[in-house]
Amino acid sequence: MRVMKWSMIALAVAAGTSQLAIASSQDESKGFIEDSKLNVKTRMLYFSRDFRNNEAGKSRVEETGLGFVGTYESGFTQGTVGVGVDAIGMLGLKLDSGKGRAGTGMFPTGSDGRSQDEFSEGGAAIKFRVSDTVLKVGNQFTAMPVFATDDSRLLPEVAEGALITSNEIKGLTLQAGRFTGLNAQNRTGHDSLNLKEADVIGGTYAITDGLSASVYHSNVEDYWRKWYGNVNWALPISDNQGLVFDFNVYNTKGDGSNEVRAYDGDKLDNTAYSLSGAYKIGAHTFTLAHQRVTGDGDYAYGVDGGGSIFLSNSVARSDFNAENEKSWQARYDLNLAEYGVPGLTFMTRYVRGYDAHVEGTNSGKEWERDIDVKYVLQQGPAKDLSFRVRQATYRSSDGVYYGSASIDELRLIVEYPLSIL
Repeated sequence: MRVMKWSMIALAVAAGTSQLAIASSQDESKGFIEDSKLNVKTRMLYFSRDFRNNEAGKSRVEETGLGFVGTYESGFTQGTVGVGVDAIGMLGLKLDSGKGRAGTGMFPTGSDGRSQDEFSEGGAAIKFRVSDTVLKVGNQFTAMPVFATDDSRLLPEVAEGALITSNEIKGLTLQAGRFTGLNAQNRTGHDSLNLKEADVIGGTYAITDGLSASVYHSNVEDYWRKWYGNVNWALPISDNQGLVFDFNVYNTKGDGSNEVRAYDGDKLDNTAYSLSGAYKIGAHTFTLAHQRVTGDGDYAYGVDGGGSIFLSNSVARSDFNAENEKSWQARYDLNLAEYGVPGLTFMTRYVRGYDAHVEGTNSGKEWERDIDVKYVLQQGPAKDLSFRVRQATYRSSDGVYYGSASIDELRLIVEYPLSIL
């Protein structure tokens, strides 16, 4: 399930600011050391799931961990071709768990069924820049709609491969990449998800300050081929009012020895799309969204990154992406900065899905209710320290979500991003 989602408001802002790109980033390079950045993000996560009907063989999974993600980004050497290095170092520590409560997906699990006390991972990439085009080869995080690393647990997924990103034309971002490895959030090593090769190409164009469009294509060897499209339109009404519309569509076709198939045995061949509209007035944002999957099979993702689902109704627990499923969402966001509490935000949403084709029925139903409260310190020595509570209630009929019909989920998250350089 994707965590690095592009919210409609954020994407609209990005579309506008992309028009301000400078002529050449390499011309303004200060040097390998001078432009270096070193950041460390600390995350403490309490994660629990209460299986109300005990379908998973456990009544509850519950664990707490502490994670550190360090990223070093060098600058580029000066000259026509700039050269630099990026590095990633990650460490996860188990603070609380137990054999009977393990299984949250936060830690590697040993043969005895217990979560490991600690795990770590490191990697590096070399990068080259000419003008406003960058080639990066090695370990990296990605956020493309057809290849996106997930960051929903203690430590994020890490991809291995090569990615070119070009911003030579104002308002236009082009990307092309080949990836040969992807490591899961609770694993160490090279390629725990068994990715052979994924080829990706696409880009985003800011047509105007408020209108942008994206197209991406991927070919994941032995699994599937995907097309993705997006149109995002931000329409200001007044100084404190505005509308944002966001349309996403995926077309996926199975291809290869590991191709996913529909429940009736047909080859994976479907289209999944979502349309959402948000109305913002002052501190309040009201959103409605509709999503559908048509054709054969569920919308499939995972080996191409746990974040590769840029659909409106991919939420905390479910993605509402079963074969033939239709779903609606109602969402409300509140920014309490306008009420004298900067840094405090609140979100709640309700999603209902129906007509899901799953094993045993063509009319599966599911619903989810999410509540999210977050507070970020705005000043002082602990500036940017954040506290977050995420609660999800999920119910389904006919085992729509992998047989888990009733789940109550709670996440308590404390994060502190520290910029050292």
